[in-house]
Amino acid sequence: MKVGIVGATGYTGAELIRILQGHPEVKIEVLTSQSYAGQEIAQVFPQLSPLELPVLTEQEQDKLTEVDVAFLALPHGVSMPIAARLLSAGVKVIDLGADFRLKDAVAYQTWYGLEHSYPQLLAEAVYGLPELKREQIAAARLVANPGCYPTSILLALAPALKHGLLHLDTIIADSKSGVSGAGRGVSLGVHFSEVNENFKAYNVGQHRHTAEIEQELAVLAGKPLTITFTPHLVPMTRGILSTVYAKLRQNLEEEEIRAIYRDFYRGEPFVKVLEAGQYPQTKWCAGSNRIFIGLKKDARTGRLILVSAIDNLVKGASGQAVQNMNILFGLPETMGLEETGLWP
Repeated sequence: MKVGIVGATGYTGAELIRILQGHPEVKIEVLTSQSYAGQEIAQVFPQLSPLELPVLTEQEQDKLTEVDVAFLALPHGVSMPIAARLLSAGVKVIDLGADFRLKDAVAYQTWYGLEHSYPQLLAEAVYGLPELKREQIAAARLVANPGCYPTSILLALAPALKHGLLHLDTIIADSKSGVSGAGRGVSLGVHFSEVNENFKAYNVGQHRHTAEIEQELAVLAGKPLTITFTPHLVPMTRGILSTVYAKLRQNLEEEEIRAIYRDFYRGEPFVKVLEAGQYPQTKWCAGSNRIFIGLKKDARTGRLILVSAIDNLVKGASGQAVQNMNILFGLPETMGLEETGLWP
């Protein structure tokens, strides 16, 4: 397959190159970058120097319309016209940004402060969480790759919501992310001296991923709901750890709940439901497309406590995008994603 990566010099673009260069069914044909057009990718990321990769070009190059699938690794608001142009040329599109995740154009404007210029594509776009939407993804031409926080929270909650285990008005998600989640753009908040030996909450009660999380949780629950979601910045490069709390509706034993989770994710190559008393760590999934989920029934409070861990750049972004590509083209879902992780 001929592949194009738009926004190849951001963290998710570079991670796509790292994963796809080992994919046996892919040839990277186009790499774009507005900031580094005309340069070799190895001038930006020297670790990619052994690879034979195309020179970076601007987004407007016609060659992009000749690929089979394009990954858009761009900020919100930028992907819309590019996606529309590529779709009209018959190119399948996987958007790693936020432009097609929300089904409601009004909600998009509310949360992102921009009017959606292609609202007709919102109904067509498939939310690309493979464990929940595999059949829809396979038939799609436009996939909205989920956000990193939503991936960690939705997969943690999905079995409990599908089985009606929770009081829907009691869900609290507390998430911590490494600094790479903020992208490569320079800002005071991600300077080393600001982040190092520091730990902070941010966008409290107003993080943009809240709308996406609630939209997809409502699909799972079969009714609208709201949650409390608080993200935190941790002084590490990769990883998200989410701890989710909710009141149980049924007096099930912890092992009964764990059995529900194992049955729900049976056969899923990238989901690991942990044993009793075992809870995930971000280092377990660094560099891999896996999610680890631990759970605990707090009998004293009647709450279910869920803990999930992912690599925000892989299962939270580029790895999941490649998983979606494999589904789109009828390839084995794990192809190119067999790497188990980075250590130490």
